[in-house]
This record gives sequence, structure tokens and C-alpha cells, in this order.
Amino acid sequence: MGLVGGSVGYRILRAIAPAPPGEMTGSAYIGRSKLEILLGKSVWADVRDKTVVDFGCGSGAEAIELAQRGARQVYGVDIRQRWLEAAQSRAADANCRNVSFCTSPPEKADVLISLDAFEHFADPGEILTVMSKMLKPAGRVLASFGPTWRHPLGGHLFSVFPWAHLIFTEKALCHWRGHFRSDGAQRFNEVEGGLNQITIRRFEQLVRESPLRLEFLETVPIRRLRLLHNRLTREFLTAVVRCRLSLRNRSEAHVAG
Repeated sequence: MGLVGGSVGYRILRAIAPAPPGEMTGSAYIGRSKLEILLGKSVWADVRDKTVVDFGCGSGAEAIELAQRGARQVYGVDIRQRWLEAAQSRAADANCRNVSFCTSPPEKADVLISLDAFEHFADPGEILTVMSKMLKPAGRVLASFGPTWRHPLGGHLFSVFPWAHLIFTEKALCHWRGHFRSDGAQRFNEVEGGLNQITIRRFEQLVRESPLRLEFLETVPIRRLRLLHNRLTREFLTAVVRCRLSLRNRSEAHVAG
């Protein structure tokens, strides 16, 4: 993995990027619905009068929006207690009573929402199993994530220029990062938020091995490169992956297992 490493790779990175590149701040969603942009306008019909889990809810903005725009009950789920407390306070300020925040929902969901997360999970295959256990028999997962690993900026902070994370070795990139991050991360999956290097192909394989099945998967092209986007180039030119997952029936589960 990576072509340029060692002291040479490190020195090149220090020369071309003495400071970290600008991070993805979410500014594209200011004044707009992130849920609607990433999942489409049909999301509101999908959640209307339903029990919904916002998986990886963070500070709760999307969970609150789901509750305000038609869901019967929303559970914002996260493993970080500080985010759950911040989200609960945010919901109270919004006087939103049909949303609560927890590490595990007290009832199964009709719909589970996952945004911008599958490229960060330490074990995305295990997460698919966890999600399956939160669903009612006819429940669905609506997920959107990206950029995936082979996208020009799939290395997130490590993408000091397009595809830099594929050109430089993990060791050289982490050494470079150590000058402005003090967490001591030596691997991509050790940085804050984690990066699991997932590709579209790998995601499809993990789903095939999971209790869930793909109802559909859409690879949304990078806008400026959409004319070059096809089955052969999708790993490199896909901006966002959207998908709908459902539980396998018993015969499908037997084959997958």
C-alpha cells in the first residue's frame, strides 16, 4: 500500500504540506437538509409515522430533523456519551419530544439511517450485523457514505492532493500527521474518527456476508467527472454511495452464511 515511503516520502510531504489541508467541515449543508441531499427527497416518505434509528447520530441534528418531519419516534444512537448529552440538550432546546438519545434503542426500528459513517467504522462487517439486530422484520437501512478509499480525497486529512493517500505509505503519512496531531496514531484506523480504507467492492462483499441484503446501490459520480463515470471507473470517480438494505429471509441467510 503506497509507493513512496520512508524518509523520502516524509520529507516530500513536509515540503508540500507543512500544515494540514482544509478538512471537510459540512459547510455544503448550511441552510440545507443533509438527509435530503444524501438520501433524496423520498426519505421523508420513508420515515413518515415510523420508528427510526439515526445510527451514529453525533450532535443530533439529523435525528431532530427526522422527528420534526414526520417520524413517529426517533432514537439517536451513538457510542460517545458527550455527543448523546449534547444531542439531548439540543432536542430540549428545540422542544422536540419524539426523539431520544442512547447507546442502544429500546425498541426495533422500521428504518435505520446511516450517514457518512461506513468509511469510518473499525469493523464495518460487524456493524452490519449490529444494524440488522436493530430492525423489525420488514425494516430497512438507508445509508449514504463517502468518499470511499479510492476517491481522489478518500484519505480525508491524508489527501494533501488528489490520491496522495494512495501514493504515500501509511507510515510516511502518519509520521507527517504527527506534526500537528498529538494522539500518536500510527495507522489510518487509529486517527480520530478512524479510516477503514473501504472500497465500494469491499462494501458489497461485506453486505453479501452479512444478515442484510442490498435492495439497491447507487454510486453518485463526482459532478465534474460524471461523463467518465462507469462500472470500471466507479471506485475512483464516485463521490457518494447510496444504498438501501433489508434483512435476508431464512433461505438467503443460509446461503450467505
